[in-house]
Amino acid sequence: MRVLVTGGAGYIGSVIAARLIAHGDSVVVYDDLSRGHRAAVAPQATFVQGDVRAADLLRHTLATHQCDAVVHMAALAEVAESVAHPERYRSVNLDGTRAVAAAAIAAGVHRIVFSSTAAVYGAPARTPLRENDATVPTNPYGETKLAAEGALREAAAASGGRLSYLALRYFNACGADGSLGEDHHPETHLIPIALRATQADEVLSVFGNDYPTPDGTCVRDYVHVIDLAEAHIAALSGPPLNTALNLGTGSGSSVLEVLATVGAVTGRRVRYAVAARRPGDPPVLVASAERARDLLGWQPTRTLTDAVRDAWAWFQAHPNGYADELRITDGVEM
Repeated sequence: MRVLVTGGAGYIGSVIAARLIAHGDSVVVYDDLSRGHRAAVAPQATFVQGDVRAADLLRHTLATHQCDAVVHMAALAEVAESVAHPERYRSVNLDGTRAVAAAAIAAGVHRIVFSSTAAVYGAPARTPLRENDATVPTNPYGETKLAAEGALREAAAASGGRLSYLALRYFNACGADGSLGEDHHPETHLIPIALRATQADEVLSVFGNDYPTPDGTCVRDYVHVIDLAEAHIAALSGPPLNTALNLGTGSGSSVLEVLATVGAVTGRRVRYAVAARRPGDPPVLVASAERARDLLGWQPTRTLTDAVRDAWAWFQAHPNGYADELRITDGVEM
């Protein structure tokens, strides 16, 4: 299969691209490098630098490389930034998805696997979350991802059966895959923040310890990035579904449990101080991933300890992240 991976220079996208190549697929990575890293693109992949909203370039790329499917990862994904710049998120996340769908239909591509998020649920009334639970996002990031799911649903319906989509709602992606790891600026995810804090012997902020959870800190469902990549491979080879599926482990870990795991893996104490709650943080976000198991035959196999161990190995090998990467500035295809 020939697959276009938009956002394939990013954290999750680069792992998906590498795993697709290992699976025997041909991969074209399409990324504007505004958040991704050129060094994270597998050398076996064709790289095209471009904006996800550029429908003509997308269509040309899909047609030129005779792609069979799209894994659509390109998006902005920071909650605080989305609150400060909602119009930017609508443009990239929603208009970009519409451009991808239009380009796919024009190029005769029949399948899109879309990177969605648990943020579409907002502050849930119950957990574990199921796909038919209420979707009431509490920030523009979640709103634009939910709207993008709707745009894909509309495009599939309007295509007369020529296009199908599957929206995969990630919970907390974590871990690393060999030479591919997590390097965001700024970093907002707990595990890399904790690992960096142990390296620098800094004090980490824990936002709230009075939630209705066993130890008072927020509980999240941490799913290994390799497990996520394997779900995308299953989605590409499965039947057309035109629906949304949760990707999570079905169990949660609290902030303090994550910090204890980081300490156990690194052999270094994670120093922390309790800070005020962040607005909008739900106490518990845990997925029910039964539909993904039933429809895709997918089930995560890696633990939180596996994820922390893999992320720690990557950080030790890349103390400056992708700082020495090759940057492409001319928008050329390689």
